[in-house]
Amino acid sequence: MKRSPGATGFVNRHAPVASSRLIDAVAASLAIGSLSLCLIVALTVLSIKVSVAMPAF
Repeated sequence: MKRSPGATGFVNRHAPVASSRLIDAVAASLAIGSLSLCLIVALTVLSIKVSVAMPAF
């Protein structure tokens, strides 16, 4: 049996994985998510410091 030259599977095919707009949207959502996580952590640390500084009654 002979192989046809075009039957090499996916070796020579270059299909785009995702569009650039989708990649930009994912990158933007990851950036917003990481900034909001940093803000939540900062507010939590500040509230713990404030509660420790207050005298307990």
